[in-house]
Amino acid sequence: MIDGAASEITLDDGRGVSRTVRPEDDRSFFGHPRGLSTLFFTEMWERFSYYGMRALLLLFMTAPVASGGFGWDVAKAGPIYGLYTAMVYLSALPGGWIADRLIGQRRAVLWGGIIITLGHLSLTFHSVQWFYLGLFLIVVGTGLLKPNISSMVGELYSDGDARRDAGFSIFYMGINLGAFIAPLVCGFLAQSETFRNWLGVVGITPENSWHWGFGAAAVGMALGVIQYILGARHLGDAGLQPEGVEDPLQRARTRRLAGGAGVLAAVVLGPLLYLQYTGVLTITVEDITDWVGKLLIVLPIVYFIWLLTRREWSREERLRLGAIPFFFLFAAIFWSAFEQAGSTLNLFADRFTDNRILGWEFPSTWFQSANSIYIILLAPVFAWLWVRLGKRDPSSPVKFALGLISLSLGFLLLVPGSRLAILGDGGVSPLWLLGVYLLHTIGELCLSPVGLSTMTKLAPARIGGQMMGIWFLATAVGNFIGGQVGGLFEALPLPKLFGAIFLTTAGSGVLLLLLVRPVKRLMGGVR
Repeated sequence: MIDGAASEITLDDGRGVSRTVRPEDDRSFFGHPRGLSTLFFTEMWERFSYYGMRALLLLFMTAPVASGGFGWDVAKAGPIYGLYTAMVYLSALPGGWIADRLIGQRRAVLWGGIIITLGHLSLTFHSVQWFYLGLFLIVVGTGLLKPNISSMVGELYSDGDARRDAGFSIFYMGINLGAFIAPLVCGFLAQSETFRNWLGVVGITPENSWHWGFGAAAVGMALGVIQYILGARHLGDAGLQPEGVEDPLQRARTRRLAGGAGVLAAVVLGPLLYLQYTGVLTITVEDITDWVGKLLIVLPIVYFIWLLTRREWSREERLRLGAIPFFFLFAAIFWSAFEQAGSTLNLFADRFTDNRILGWEFPSTWFQSANSIYIILLAPVFAWLWVRLGKRDPSSPVKFALGLISLSLGFLLLVPGSRLAILGDGGVSPLWLLGVYLLHTIGELCLSPVGLSTMTKLAPARIGGQMMGIWFLATAVGNFIGGQVGGLFEALPLPKLFGAIFLTTAGSGVLLLLLVRPVKRLMGGVR
């Protein structure tokens, strides 16, 4: 955290005259530091690229070869989608460590954005090898950018600045703005018959429209990188140096550790890649998915056993730490169902929904924008509600349970909806999915911000960073499980699949309600 009294930010008054101000005196961006606009638009374009590509990913993998896709079945594509989304969140752990100890947050965000752009560019080539390379680069780049840009927002404000919370609210609006616009733009380019017909008219193969959608995601991230570079002068010292830079010995040890890890990775992966290339050893994506799945199961168990058996905790700290595995488990269940948005719900929108309004047909990926617009509309309502309730404000476990139950009701709504879709000829009304996303958004607002806040309250201050990593890990586990569930889309009747998700999430919500009292005892006064 920078000291506002010691850091200055350079501003341009628009007439070529520069001046320097302290962060607490800078109100040039809606009453906030000018640097917030730089981070706002960087994050907006990063989310544009991520959600634009995510909306297309599973549909592209399962689209027939004649339509420009890979023609894979959902049983193969679903787990790949889940592995990718899980690794995006898991990569935040090493990404945060690299920034904190080696290159600083400022450089981490810059290099992350560049790598993400290269990843999306890779997806514009119609090749399985380029496809996997693109996903890998996006995972690496997001790990560098995502956790560090949020930290830089806090560094724009001096200690005690009352604008900090409002600044984060503006920043998160950028996230949802990018997520809202992305499926509309990328989905139109990838799926719209209007755009495909235009490609044919100008002599471009219409089946390449998928890659135009991926290309739009690349352009979006490139715009984010460009404006980040141009606006860097407004960031002051935010994210400029890694922690511990003043201690040369610690810095040298960290660099040796990173170098040793790199050498170890090369020693292990080098022979494996060579054997794979020569055909002596065959490692499939399914093998990698299986290994990662086992890791995501074992890692949290080992971590929580290690954490709770350490002797340094006081009795109160140990009790509060004992509550965290409960939140981790139910958060992972929540995200495993919520992330069906990009898999089973995306496929349902594409194959079983009548995507027409007043005779005008729209791309199925446009449903991916529903959650973001609901968030923009409802987030202020929920913020007001929790404050309005005062002492009657539900505890964190109750809010978690309400989030799971609201999520489950969305899938319950799809049980009759999917029956009608199977029996009908032209697909069901778009209102079914719009209702599902509304219930899911209500569940997200009950659980996601509450979970993040609860983690920071329960964890001892000296391991606060670890708990943020654990929250990302819960999301990664949920995304991975969600991909496995999504792979069942063609294997199970849809009413049974959506019914099973409903029973799992509803049962989890009810179970958590029954556990509220013992969990609250462990929390020791933290709400």
